[in-house]
Amino acid sequence: MEIDLSRPILARNDQLASRNRERLEAAGVFALDVLASPGAGKTTTILATAALLRDRYRIAVIEGDIASKVDAEKVKAHGIPAVQINTGGACHLEADMISRALDALPLADLDLVIVENVGNLVCPTEFDLGQGARIVILSVPEGDDKPLKYPQIFALADAIVLNKYDTMHVFDFDEAAFRDAVRHLNGGAPIFPISAKTGEGVEAWVAWLSERVDSARDGGLQT
Repeated sequence: MEIDLSRPILARNDQLASRNRERLEAAGVFALDVLASPGAGKTTTILATAALLRDRYRIAVIEGDIASKVDAEKVKAHGIPAVQINTGGACHLEADMISRALDALPLADLDLVIVENVGNLVCPTEFDLGQGARIVILSVPEGDDKPLKYPQIFALADAIVLNKYDTMHVFDFDEAAFRDAVRHLNGGAPIFPISAKTGEGVEAWVAWLSERVDSARDGGLQT
Protein backbone atom coordinates (compact mmCIF):
# COMPACT_ATOMS: atom_id res chain seq x y z
CA MET A 1 0.00 0.00 0.00
CA GLU A 2 1.33 3.44 -0.92
CA ILE A 3 0.28 6.60 0.92
CA ASP A 4 0.87 9.92 -0.78
CA LEU A 5 1.30 12.38 2.08
CA SER A 6 1.63 15.32 -0.31
CA ARG A 7 -2.03 15.16 -1.35
CA PRO A 8 -3.63 16.54 1.85
CA ILE A 9 -0.89 19.18 2.10
CA LEU A 10 -1.40 20.37 -1.47
CA ALA A 11 -5.20 20.14 -1.19
CA ARG A 12 -5.19 22.43 1.84
CA ASN A 13 -2.77 24.79 0.11
CA ASP A 14 -5.01 24.94 -2.97
CA GLN A 15 -8.00 25.86 -0.82
CA LEU A 16 -6.09 28.70 0.82
CA ALA A 17 -4.75 29.82 -2.54
CA SER A 18 -8.30 30.07 -3.86
CA ARG A 19 -9.22 32.27 -0.90
CA ASN A 20 -6.18 34.47 -1.57
CA ARG A 21 -7.15 34.77 -5.22
CA GLU A 22 -10.73 35.72 -4.37
CA ARG A 23 -9.50 38.29 -1.87
CA LEU A 24 -7.09 39.86 -4.36
CA GLU A 25 -9.61 39.86 -7.18
CA ALA A 26 -12.24 41.51 -4.98
CA ALA A 27 -9.75 44.27 -4.16
CA GLY A 28 -8.72 44.70 -7.78
CA VAL A 29 -5.14 43.78 -6.91
CA PHE A 30 -2.92 41.77 -9.26
CA ALA A 31 -0.43 39.40 -7.63
CA LEU A 32 2.71 38.26 -9.44
CA ASP A 33 4.67 35.24 -8.24
CA VAL A 34 8.35 35.56 -9.20
CA LEU A 35 10.32 32.31 -9.34
CA ALA A 36 14.05 31.88 -9.98
CA SER A 37 17.17 30.27 -8.65
CA PRO A 38 19.42 32.17 -6.22
CA GLY A 39 21.44 34.83 -7.99
CA ALA A 40 19.22 35.11 -11.06
CA GLY A 41 18.39 38.70 -10.20
CA LYS A 42 14.91 38.48 -8.73
CA THR A 43 15.17 41.49 -6.47
CA THR A 44 16.97 43.60 -9.08
CA THR A 45 14.28 42.74 -11.64
CA ILE A 46 11.53 43.60 -9.16
CA LEU A 47 13.13 46.98 -8.45
CA ALA A 48 13.62 47.70 -12.16
CA THR A 49 9.98 46.80 -12.77
CA ALA A 50 8.74 48.94 -9.89
CA ALA A 51 10.82 51.89 -11.09
CA LEU A 52 8.86 51.97 -14.35
CA LEU A 53 5.47 51.29 -12.77
CA ARG A 54 5.41 53.14 -9.45
CA ASP A 55 4.05 56.36 -10.96
CA ARG A 56 1.17 54.40 -12.46
CA TYR A 57 0.42 51.75 -9.83
CA ARG A 58 0.52 51.37 -6.08
CA ILE A 59 2.96 48.53 -5.46
CA ALA A 60 3.98 46.33 -2.54
CA VAL A 61 6.38 43.40 -2.36
CA ILE A 62 6.29 40.17 -0.38
CA GLU A 63 9.80 38.80 0.10
CA GLY A 64 10.31 35.08 0.68
CA ASP A 65 13.62 33.81 2.06
CA ILE A 66 14.80 30.99 4.25
CA ALA A 67 16.37 33.56 6.56
CA SER A 68 17.27 37.28 6.82
CA LYS A 69 15.46 40.41 5.69
CA VAL A 70 18.12 41.68 3.29
CA ASP A 71 15.91 41.85 0.20
CA ALA A 72 12.95 43.39 2.04
CA GLU A 73 15.25 46.13 3.31
CA LYS A 74 16.49 46.77 -0.25
CA VAL A 75 12.91 47.16 -1.43
CA LYS A 76 11.93 49.42 1.46
CA ALA A 77 14.97 51.61 0.76
CA HIS A 78 13.33 52.45 -2.56
CA GLY A 79 10.17 53.58 -0.81
CA ILE A 80 8.17 50.45 -1.62
CA PRO A 81 6.20 48.69 1.15
CA ALA A 82 7.55 45.20 1.78
CA VAL A 83 6.64 42.26 4.00
CA GLN A 84 9.33 39.70 4.81
CA ILE A 85 8.50 36.00 5.10
CA ASN A 86 11.23 33.79 6.56
CA THR A 87 10.40 30.13 5.99
CA GLY A 88 12.95 28.86 8.51
CA GLY A 89 14.18 26.17 6.12
CA ALA A 90 11.31 25.54 3.71
CA CYS A 91 12.39 25.92 0.09
CA HIS A 92 9.15 27.58 -1.08
CA LEU A 93 6.32 29.86 -0.07
CA GLU A 94 2.84 28.50 0.63
CA ALA A 95 -0.62 30.02 0.37
CA ASP A 96 -1.01 30.32 4.15
CA MET A 97 2.18 32.40 4.33
CA ILE A 98 0.86 34.71 1.62
CA SER A 99 -2.47 35.04 3.41
CA ARG A 100 -0.72 36.29 6.54
CA ALA A 101 1.44 38.65 4.49
CA LEU A 102 -1.67 40.08 2.82
CA ASP A 103 -3.07 40.76 6.30
CA ALA A 104 -0.12 43.08 6.84
CA LEU A 105 -0.68 45.02 3.61
CA PRO A 106 -3.27 47.73 2.87
CA LEU A 107 -4.90 45.94 -0.07
CA ALA A 108 -7.43 48.71 -0.58
CA ASP A 109 -4.53 51.03 -1.36
CA LEU A 110 -2.67 48.71 -3.75
CA ASP A 111 -2.81 47.70 -7.39
CA LEU A 112 0.09 45.27 -7.64
CA VAL A 113 1.66 42.84 -5.18
CA ILE A 114 4.90 41.22 -6.31
CA VAL A 115 5.88 38.03 -4.50
CA GLU A 116 9.54 37.10 -4.58
CA ASN A 117 9.49 33.39 -3.92
CA VAL A 118 12.35 31.49 -2.27
CA GLY A 119 15.22 30.95 -4.70
CA ASN A 120 14.51 27.50 -6.11
CA LEU A 121 13.55 25.97 -9.46
CA VAL A 122 11.87 22.87 -8.01
CA CYS A 123 9.81 23.19 -4.82
CA PRO A 124 7.74 26.34 -5.59
CA THR A 125 6.12 24.78 -8.65
CA GLU A 126 3.86 22.61 -6.50
CA PHE A 127 2.36 25.43 -4.45
CA ASP A 128 -0.27 27.79 -5.81
CA LEU A 129 -0.24 31.06 -3.88
CA GLY A 130 -3.36 32.65 -5.35
CA GLN A 131 -1.33 34.69 -7.82
CA GLY A 132 -2.65 36.19 -11.01
CA ALA A 133 0.45 35.15 -12.92
CA ARG A 134 3.66 33.27 -12.34
CA ILE A 135 6.93 34.17 -14.03
CA VAL A 136 10.31 32.50 -14.11
CA ILE A 137 13.52 34.51 -14.24
CA LEU A 138 16.56 32.79 -15.72
CA SER A 139 19.89 34.57 -15.93
CA VAL A 140 22.28 34.06 -18.82
CA PRO A 141 25.16 32.83 -16.58
CA GLU A 142 22.99 29.91 -15.42
CA GLY A 143 23.06 28.34 -18.89
CA ASP A 144 20.65 27.60 -21.70
CA ASP A 145 19.94 24.04 -20.53
CA LYS A 146 17.81 24.92 -17.50
CA PRO A 147 14.45 24.28 -19.23
CA LEU A 148 15.68 20.75 -19.95
CA LYS A 149 16.76 20.21 -16.34
CA TYR A 150 13.77 21.87 -14.67
CA PRO A 151 10.94 21.40 -17.16
CA GLN A 152 7.96 21.77 -14.82
CA ILE A 153 8.68 25.32 -13.71
CA PHE A 154 9.09 26.49 -17.29
CA ALA A 155 5.99 24.60 -18.40
CA LEU A 156 3.85 26.35 -15.77
CA ALA A 157 5.22 29.87 -16.31
CA ASP A 158 2.97 32.60 -17.72
CA ALA A 159 6.06 34.48 -18.87
CA ILE A 160 9.82 33.97 -18.81
CA VAL A 161 12.34 36.72 -18.19
CA LEU A 162 15.86 36.08 -19.48
CA ASN A 163 17.91 38.36 -17.25
CA LYS A 164 21.52 39.57 -17.51
CA TYR A 165 21.12 39.63 -21.27
CA ASP A 166 23.94 42.17 -21.42
CA THR A 167 26.37 39.37 -20.45
CA MET A 168 25.46 37.18 -23.43
CA HIS A 169 28.81 37.89 -25.09
CA VAL A 170 30.68 36.58 -22.04
CA PHE A 171 28.93 33.25 -21.51
CA ASP A 172 28.41 30.24 -23.75
CA PHE A 173 24.63 30.62 -23.87
CA ASP A 174 22.81 29.21 -26.90
CA GLU A 175 19.74 31.44 -27.06
CA ALA A 176 18.18 29.53 -29.96
CA ALA A 177 18.46 26.24 -28.04
CA PHE A 178 16.99 27.89 -24.96
CA ARG A 179 14.01 29.25 -26.89
CA ASP A 180 13.42 25.90 -28.61
CA ALA A 181 13.44 24.10 -25.25
CA VAL A 182 10.98 26.59 -23.77
CA ARG A 183 8.68 26.38 -26.78
CA HIS A 184 8.64 22.59 -26.52
CA LEU A 185 7.46 22.88 -22.91
CA ASN A 186 5.34 26.00 -23.09
CA GLY A 187 4.19 27.37 -26.42
CA GLY A 188 2.25 30.28 -24.96
CA ALA A 189 4.62 32.00 -22.56
CA PRO A 190 6.43 35.06 -23.94
CA ILE A 191 10.17 35.36 -23.38
CA PHE A 192 11.54 38.77 -22.40
CA PRO A 193 15.31 39.24 -22.71
CA ILE A 194 16.28 41.98 -20.26
CA SER A 195 19.10 43.44 -18.26
CA ALA A 196 17.58 44.52 -14.96
CA LYS A 197 20.85 46.28 -14.17
CA THR A 198 21.00 48.46 -17.32
CA GLY A 199 17.26 48.60 -18.09
CA GLU A 200 17.61 46.94 -21.50
CA GLY A 201 14.36 45.23 -22.50
CA VAL A 202 12.56 46.04 -19.25
CA GLU A 203 9.93 48.21 -20.95
CA ALA A 204 8.63 45.30 -23.04
CA TRP A 205 8.35 43.11 -19.96
CA VAL A 206 6.62 45.88 -18.04
CA ALA A 207 4.11 46.41 -20.86
CA TRP A 208 3.07 42.75 -20.59
CA LEU A 209 2.66 43.04 -16.83
CA SER A 210 0.77 46.33 -17.08
CA GLU A 211 -1.92 44.76 -19.25
CA ARG A 212 -2.65 42.26 -16.50
CA VAL A 213 -2.60 44.82 -13.70
CA ASP A 214 -5.04 47.00 -15.64
CA SER A 215 -7.33 44.03 -16.21
CA ALA A 216 -7.32 43.19 -12.50
CA ARG A 217 -8.11 46.78 -11.57
CA ASP A 218 -10.98 46.96 -14.04
CA GLY A 219 -12.42 43.67 -12.80
CA GLY A 220 -12.08 44.36 -9.09
CA LEU A 221 -14.37 46.11 -6.68
CA GLN A 222 -11.81 48.79 -5.92
CA THR A 223 -12.57 52.26 -7.30
